[in-house]
Amino acid sequence: MNLLMVTGDRSILEGRRGAFWHTLQGLRAYWERIDILCPRPRVAAASAGEVQTALRSSGGGSVFFYANPHGILTQPSWIVAKGRELHEQYKYAAMTIHEYPPFYNGRGALRLAAETNIPTLLEIHHIVGFPSAASVSEWVGRRLSRWFLPQEARRATAVRTVNGEVERMLISWGVPEEKIEVLPSFYLDREAIAGVEKQEKRYDLAFCARLVPNKGLGKVLEALTSLPGTTLVVVGDGPKRSSFERYARDLGVYDQVKFTGWLPEQRDVLKTLKSARVFLMNSTSEGGPRSALEAMACGLPVIATPVGVMPDVLKEGVNGLFTTGEAPDLVNCIEALLTNPAVCDTMGAEASKILDHFSRDFLIRQYSDFLRTLL
Repeated sequence: MNLLMVTGDRSILEGRRGAFWHTLQGLRAYWERIDILCPRPRVAAASAGEVQTALRSSGGGSVFFYANPHGILTQPSWIVAKGRELHEQYKYAAMTIHEYPPFYNGRGALRLAAETNIPTLLEIHHIVGFPSAASVSEWVGRRLSRWFLPQEARRATAVRTVNGEVERMLISWGVPEEKIEVLPSFYLDREAIAGVEKQEKRYDLAFCARLVPNKGLGKVLEALTSLPGTTLVVVGDGPKRSSFERYARDLGVYDQVKFTGWLPEQRDVLKTLKSARVFLMNSTSEGGPRSALEAMACGLPVIATPVGVMPDVLKEGVNGLFTTGEAPDLVNCIEALLTNPAVCDTMGAEASKILDHFSRDFLIRQYSDFLRTLL
Protein backbone atom coordinates (compact mmCIF):
# COMPACT_ATOMS: atom_id res chain seq x y z
CA MET A 1 0.00 0.00 0.00
CA ASN A 2 1.04 3.58 -0.69
CA LEU A 3 0.92 6.61 1.61
CA LEU A 4 0.75 10.32 0.74
CA MET A 5 2.09 12.82 3.28
CA VAL A 6 1.38 16.56 3.03
CA THR A 7 3.75 18.56 5.20
CA GLY A 8 5.50 21.88 5.60
CA ASP A 9 8.68 20.11 6.73
CA ARG A 10 11.39 20.60 4.12
CA SER A 11 14.30 19.96 6.49
CA ILE A 12 15.44 16.82 4.69
CA LEU A 13 15.68 18.59 1.33
CA GLU A 14 17.64 21.30 3.14
CA GLY A 15 20.21 18.72 4.21
CA ARG A 16 19.14 18.18 7.84
CA ARG A 17 18.62 14.68 9.20
CA GLY A 18 16.39 15.48 12.15
CA ALA A 19 13.17 14.04 13.58
CA PHE A 20 11.40 13.75 10.21
CA TRP A 21 14.28 11.80 8.69
CA HIS A 22 14.24 9.24 11.50
CA THR A 23 10.44 9.00 11.37
CA LEU A 24 10.57 8.12 7.68
CA GLN A 25 13.30 5.55 8.26
CA GLY A 26 10.96 3.68 10.57
CA LEU A 27 7.72 4.28 8.68
CA ARG A 28 9.09 2.87 5.43
CA ALA A 29 8.92 -0.63 6.88
CA TYR A 30 5.10 -0.53 6.73
CA TRP A 31 4.44 1.01 3.29
CA GLU A 32 5.48 0.08 -0.22
CA ARG A 33 5.78 3.71 -1.23
CA ILE A 34 5.59 7.05 0.62
CA ASP A 35 5.21 10.27 -1.38
CA ILE A 36 5.73 13.61 0.36
CA LEU A 37 4.40 16.97 -0.83
CA CYS A 38 6.15 19.96 0.71
CA PRO A 39 7.05 23.60 -0.04
CA ARG A 40 10.14 24.56 -1.97
CA PRO A 41 13.23 24.30 0.28
CA ARG A 42 14.77 27.59 1.36
CA VAL A 43 18.23 26.20 0.62
CA ALA A 44 18.36 23.14 -1.62
CA ALA A 45 21.17 21.14 -0.04
CA ALA A 46 20.02 17.77 -1.38
CA SER A 47 18.02 16.79 -4.44
CA ALA A 48 14.90 14.66 -4.09
CA GLY A 49 16.74 11.87 -5.87
CA GLU A 50 19.69 12.00 -3.48
CA VAL A 51 17.37 11.92 -0.50
CA GLN A 52 15.46 8.96 -1.91
CA THR A 53 18.71 7.04 -2.45
CA ALA A 54 19.92 7.80 1.08
CA LEU A 55 16.62 6.80 2.68
CA ARG A 56 16.66 3.48 0.86
CA SER A 57 20.19 2.62 2.02
CA SER A 58 18.86 0.37 4.81
CA GLY A 59 16.04 -1.25 2.84
CA GLY A 60 12.27 -0.77 3.09
CA GLY A 61 9.75 1.03 0.92
CA SER A 62 10.55 3.91 -1.39
CA VAL A 63 10.25 7.54 -0.27
CA PHE A 64 9.82 10.31 -2.83
CA PHE A 65 9.78 14.05 -2.19
CA TYR A 66 7.88 16.50 -4.39
CA ALA A 67 8.56 20.16 -3.63
CA ASN A 68 6.39 22.95 -5.00
CA PRO A 69 8.60 24.88 -7.48
CA HIS A 70 6.53 28.02 -6.89
CA GLY A 71 5.90 30.32 -3.93
CA ILE A 72 4.08 29.41 -0.75
CA LEU A 73 0.90 31.25 -1.79
CA THR A 74 0.39 28.65 -4.50
CA GLN A 75 0.75 25.72 -2.09
CA PRO A 76 -2.97 24.82 -1.69
CA SER A 77 -3.66 24.70 -5.44
CA TRP A 78 -0.35 22.93 -6.12
CA ILE A 79 -1.17 20.25 -3.52
CA VAL A 80 -4.48 19.58 -5.28
CA ALA A 81 -2.94 19.41 -8.76
CA LYS A 82 0.16 17.40 -7.84
CA GLY A 83 -1.73 15.13 -5.49
CA ARG A 84 -4.36 14.39 -8.14
CA GLU A 85 -1.65 13.57 -10.67
CA LEU A 86 0.19 11.23 -8.29
CA HIS A 87 -2.98 9.53 -7.01
CA GLU A 88 -4.00 8.57 -10.54
CA GLN A 89 -0.75 6.63 -10.76
CA TYR A 90 -0.19 5.30 -7.23
CA LYS A 91 -3.71 5.03 -5.70
CA TYR A 92 -2.93 6.07 -2.14
CA ALA A 93 -4.47 4.08 0.68
CA ALA A 94 -4.27 7.04 3.09
CA MET A 95 -3.07 10.63 3.37
CA THR A 96 -1.63 12.50 6.34
CA ILE A 97 -1.88 16.29 6.67
CA HIS A 98 0.44 18.15 9.04
CA GLU A 99 -1.56 21.29 9.78
CA TYR A 100 -0.76 24.66 11.36
CA PRO A 101 -1.09 28.35 10.40
CA PRO A 102 -1.40 29.57 7.66
CA PHE A 103 -3.28 26.32 6.96
CA TYR A 104 -2.14 25.86 3.36
CA ASN A 105 -1.65 22.11 3.87
CA GLY A 106 -5.20 21.53 5.05
CA ARG A 107 -6.79 23.83 2.51
CA GLY A 108 -5.13 21.97 -0.34
CA ALA A 109 -5.12 18.41 0.98
CA LEU A 110 -8.74 18.38 2.14
CA ARG A 111 -9.83 19.60 -1.31
CA LEU A 112 -7.79 16.77 -2.79
CA ALA A 113 -9.42 14.28 -0.41
CA ALA A 114 -12.90 15.48 -1.37
CA GLU A 115 -12.08 14.85 -5.05
CA THR A 116 -10.37 11.49 -4.62
CA ASN A 117 -11.92 9.97 -1.47
CA ILE A 118 -8.50 9.26 0.02
CA PRO A 119 -8.91 8.63 3.80
CA THR A 120 -7.23 11.52 5.64
CA LEU A 121 -5.54 11.93 9.00
CA LEU A 122 -5.36 15.59 10.05
CA GLU A 123 -2.30 15.92 12.29
CA ILE A 124 -2.24 18.78 14.81
CA HIS A 125 1.00 18.51 16.76
CA HIS A 126 0.55 21.74 18.66
CA ILE A 127 -1.59 24.85 18.69
CA VAL A 128 0.44 27.95 17.89
CA GLY A 129 0.48 30.42 20.76
CA PHE A 130 -1.11 28.05 23.28
CA PRO A 131 -1.06 28.39 26.21
CA SER A 132 0.96 31.59 25.82
CA ALA A 133 1.83 33.56 22.66
CA ALA A 134 5.44 34.70 22.32
CA SER A 135 4.78 37.13 19.47
CA VAL A 136 2.00 38.94 17.64
CA SER A 137 2.09 36.34 14.86
CA GLU A 138 1.54 33.56 17.42
CA TRP A 139 -1.37 35.51 18.94
CA VAL A 140 -2.96 35.77 15.49
CA GLY A 141 -2.16 32.12 14.75
CA ARG A 142 -3.91 30.92 17.88
CA ARG A 143 -7.09 32.82 17.04
CA LEU A 144 -7.08 31.62 13.45
CA SER A 145 -6.57 28.07 14.72
CA ARG A 146 -9.75 28.41 16.78
CA TRP A 147 -11.60 29.09 13.52
CA PHE A 148 -9.87 26.83 11.00
CA LEU A 149 -9.00 23.65 12.92
CA PRO A 150 -12.52 22.61 14.02
CA GLN A 151 -13.77 23.11 10.45
CA GLU A 152 -10.93 21.07 8.99
CA ALA A 153 -11.35 18.37 11.63
CA ARG A 154 -14.98 17.88 10.55
CA ARG A 155 -13.83 17.26 6.97
CA ALA A 156 -11.01 14.84 7.83
CA THR A 157 -11.50 11.13 8.43
CA ALA A 158 -9.72 11.36 11.78
CA VAL A 159 -7.56 13.75 13.78
CA ARG A 160 -4.20 12.99 15.37
CA THR A 161 -2.72 14.89 18.29
CA VAL A 162 0.57 13.99 19.95
CA ASN A 163 -0.31 15.00 23.50
CA GLY A 164 -3.29 15.34 25.80
CA GLU A 165 -3.04 19.13 25.96
CA VAL A 166 -3.96 19.59 22.29
CA GLU A 167 -6.63 16.89 22.48
CA ARG A 168 -8.36 18.72 25.34
CA MET A 169 -8.20 22.05 23.52
CA LEU A 170 -9.72 20.61 20.33
CA ILE A 171 -12.54 19.00 22.30
CA SER A 172 -13.26 22.37 23.96
CA TRP A 173 -13.49 23.83 20.44
CA GLY A 174 -16.16 21.35 19.46
CA VAL A 175 -14.15 18.58 17.76
CA PRO A 176 -15.81 15.23 18.67
CA GLU A 177 -13.68 13.30 21.15
CA GLU A 178 -14.25 10.04 19.27
CA LYS A 179 -12.66 11.54 16.17
CA ILE A 180 -9.35 12.29 17.94
CA GLU A 181 -6.55 9.81 18.50
CA VAL A 182 -3.55 10.68 20.68
CA LEU A 183 -0.52 9.15 18.96
CA PRO A 184 2.80 10.49 20.31
CA SER A 185 5.42 11.32 17.68
CA PHE A 186 8.40 11.47 20.02
CA TYR A 187 10.27 8.52 18.59
CA LEU A 188 13.24 7.66 20.80
CA ASP A 189 15.87 5.37 19.34
CA ARG A 190 17.04 3.10 22.16
CA GLU A 191 19.95 1.69 20.16
CA ALA A 192 21.22 5.12 19.11
CA ILE A 193 21.05 6.45 22.67
CA ALA A 194 22.75 3.38 24.14
CA GLY A 195 25.37 3.54 21.39
CA VAL A 196 26.70 6.90 22.61
CA GLU A 197 29.15 6.29 25.41
CA LYS A 198 29.09 8.18 28.70
CA GLN A 199 30.46 11.70 28.26
CA GLU A 200 32.51 13.98 30.47
CA LYS A 201 30.18 16.57 32.03
CA ARG A 202 31.42 19.75 30.35
CA TYR A 203 28.24 21.82 30.74
CA ASP A 204 25.89 22.44 33.62
CA LEU A 205 22.87 23.06 31.40
CA ALA A 206 21.72 22.03 27.93
CA PHE A 207 19.11 23.69 25.72
CA CYS A 208 18.13 22.20 22.35
CA ALA A 209 15.59 23.84 20.06
CA ARG A 210 14.93 25.85 16.95
CA LEU A 211 15.91 29.38 17.93
CA VAL A 212 12.62 31.25 17.69
CA PRO A 213 10.80 33.46 20.24
CA ASN A 214 8.48 30.85 21.77
CA LYS A 215 11.39 28.68 22.97
CA GLY A 216 12.11 31.03 25.88
CA LEU A 217 15.89 31.16 25.51
CA GLY A 218 15.96 34.86 26.43
CA LYS A 219 14.66 34.08 29.93
CA VAL A 220 17.30 31.36 30.29
CA LEU A 221 20.04 33.84 29.42
CA GLU A 222 18.60 36.27 31.94
CA ALA A 223 18.72 33.55 34.60
CA LEU A 224 22.43 33.04 33.93
CA THR A 225 23.13 36.58 35.17
CA SER A 226 22.28 35.29 38.66
CA LEU A 227 24.28 32.08 38.19
CA PRO A 228 27.92 33.11 37.72
CA GLY A 229 30.12 30.28 36.50
CA THR A 230 27.15 28.16 35.37
CA THR A 231 27.66 26.95 31.80
CA LEU A 232 25.06 26.40 29.09
CA VAL A 233 25.25 24.69 25.72
CA VAL A 234 22.64 25.76 23.15
CA VAL A 235 22.05 23.24 20.35
CA GLY A 236 20.08 24.46 17.36
CA ASP A 237 19.73 27.22 14.83
CA GLY A 238 17.01 29.53 13.66
CA PRO A 239 16.10 33.08 12.67
CA LYS A 240 16.72 34.44 16.18
CA ARG A 241 20.15 32.94 16.76
CA SER A 242 22.08 36.15 16.15
CA SER A 243 19.63 38.05 18.36
CA PHE A 244 20.13 35.59 21.21
CA GLU A 245 23.91 35.72 20.82
CA ARG A 246 23.77 39.51 20.94
CA TYR A 247 21.50 39.38 23.99
CA ALA A 248 23.94 37.07 25.78
CA ARG A 249 26.71 39.61 25.14
CA ASP A 250 24.55 42.48 26.36
CA LEU A 251 23.76 40.57 29.56
CA GLY A 252 27.43 39.76 30.12
CA VAL A 253 26.93 35.97 30.04
CA TYR A 254 28.23 35.17 26.55
CA ASP A 255 31.36 33.48 27.97
CA GLN A 256 29.09 31.09 29.89
CA VAL A 257 27.26 29.96 26.75
CA LYS A 258 28.28 27.82 23.79
CA PHE A 259 26.08 28.10 20.68
CA THR A 260 26.74 24.97 18.59
CA GLY A 261 24.34 25.72 15.76
CA TRP A 262 22.63 22.85 13.97
CA LEU A 263 24.40 19.53 14.59
CA PRO A 264 24.26 17.38 11.45
CA GLU A 265 23.96 13.91 12.99
CA GLN A 266 21.79 12.50 15.76
CA ARG A 267 24.90 11.07 17.41
CA ASP A 268 26.36 14.58 17.73
CA VAL A 269 23.21 15.80 19.49
CA LEU A 270 23.17 12.83 21.86
CA LYS A 271 26.84 13.29 22.76
CA THR A 272 26.22 16.94 23.54
CA LEU A 273 23.18 16.14 25.69
CA LYS A 274 25.13 13.52 27.63
CA SER A 275 27.86 16.08 28.32
CA ALA A 276 25.42 18.22 30.38
CA ARG A 277 23.97 17.79 33.86
CA VAL A 278 20.48 19.28 33.43
CA PHE A 279 18.23 19.96 30.44
CA LEU A 280 16.13 23.12 30.10
CA MET A 281 12.87 23.34 28.14
CA ASN A 282 11.46 26.84 28.56
CA SER A 283 8.90 27.11 25.76
CA THR A 284 5.67 29.11 25.94
CA SER A 285 3.99 26.65 23.53
CA GLU A 286 4.98 23.22 22.23
CA GLY A 287 3.83 19.99 20.67
CA GLY A 288 6.53 17.95 22.41
CA PRO A 289 9.28 18.74 22.40
CA ARG A 290 11.14 15.64 21.33
CA SER A 291 14.45 17.16 22.46
CA ALA A 292 13.35 17.16 26.11
CA LEU A 293 12.38 13.49 25.90
CA GLU A 294 15.71 12.64 24.26
CA ALA A 295 17.49 14.43 27.09
CA MET A 296 15.49 12.43 29.63
CA ALA A 297 16.38 9.23 27.79
CA CYS A 298 20.03 10.27 28.07
CA GLY A 299 19.66 10.44 31.86
CA LEU A 300 19.23 14.19 32.35
CA PRO A 301 16.65 15.63 34.75
CA VAL A 302 14.54 18.24 32.98
CA ILE A 303 13.46 21.69 34.08
CA ALA A 304 10.42 22.46 31.91
CA THR A 305 7.43 24.70 31.49
CA PRO A 306 4.09 22.83 31.72
CA VAL A 307 3.35 22.83 27.97
CA GLY A 308 3.17 20.24 25.20
CA VAL A 309 3.79 16.69 26.32
CA MET A 310 5.62 17.68 29.50
CA PRO A 311 2.57 17.56 31.82
CA ASP A 312 2.05 13.99 30.57
CA VAL A 313 5.58 12.78 31.35
CA LEU A 314 7.28 15.00 33.92
CA LYS A 315 6.68 14.12 37.57
CA GLU A 316 7.55 17.01 39.85
CA GLY A 317 10.55 16.18 42.02
CA VAL A 318 10.85 12.68 40.55
CA ASN A 319 12.35 13.07 37.06
CA GLY A 320 12.49 16.87 36.84
CA LEU A 321 11.02 20.17 37.92
CA PHE A 322 8.36 22.44 36.48
CA THR A 323 9.12 26.13 36.05
CA THR A 324 7.07 29.21 35.32
CA GLY A 325 9.65 30.07 32.68
CA GLU A 326 10.55 33.38 34.31
CA ALA A 327 14.19 34.04 35.14
CA PRO A 328 13.87 34.06 38.99
CA ASP A 329 12.05 30.72 39.01
CA LEU A 330 14.57 29.24 36.56
CA VAL A 331 17.35 30.30 38.92
CA ASN A 332 15.65 28.54 41.85
CA CYS A 333 15.11 25.33 39.86
CA ILE A 334 18.65 25.27 38.46
CA GLU A 335 20.21 25.87 41.87
CA ALA A 336 18.02 23.16 43.42
CA LEU A 337 19.54 20.59 41.07
CA LEU A 338 23.10 21.78 40.54
CA THR A 339 23.74 22.20 44.27
CA ASN A 340 22.45 18.69 45.01
CA PRO A 341 24.35 16.27 42.75
CA ALA A 342 22.86 13.18 44.38
CA VAL A 343 19.29 14.45 43.79
CA CYS A 344 20.26 15.39 40.24
CA ASP A 345 21.60 11.87 39.58
CA THR A 346 18.54 10.20 41.09
CA MET A 347 16.17 12.31 38.99
CA GLY A 348 18.26 11.59 35.90
CA ALA A 349 17.98 7.85 36.48
CA GLU A 350 14.21 8.19 36.77
CA ALA A 351 14.09 10.36 33.66
CA SER A 352 15.85 7.69 31.58
CA LYS A 353 12.86 5.37 32.08
CA ILE A 354 11.06 7.48 29.46
CA LEU A 355 12.52 5.08 26.89
CA ASP A 356 9.99 2.48 28.03
CA HIS A 357 7.13 4.75 26.89
CA PHE A 358 8.42 6.31 23.66
CA SER A 359 10.27 3.53 21.86
CA ARG A 360 10.59 4.52 18.19
CA ASP A 361 9.77 1.08 16.79
CA PHE A 362 6.63 0.66 18.91
CA LEU A 363 5.25 4.16 18.28
CA ILE A 364 5.84 4.09 14.53
CA ARG A 365 4.15 0.71 14.27
CA GLN A 366 1.24 2.08 16.33
CA TYR A 367 1.00 5.10 14.02
CA SER A 368 1.05 2.99 10.87
CA ASP A 369 -1.51 0.55 12.29
CA PHE A 370 -3.86 3.43 13.05
CA LEU A 371 -3.52 4.77 9.51
CA ARG A 372 -4.63 1.38 8.23
CA THR A 373 -7.81 1.57 10.32
CA LEU A 374 -8.87 4.54 8.19
CA LEU A 375 -9.07 2.43 5.03
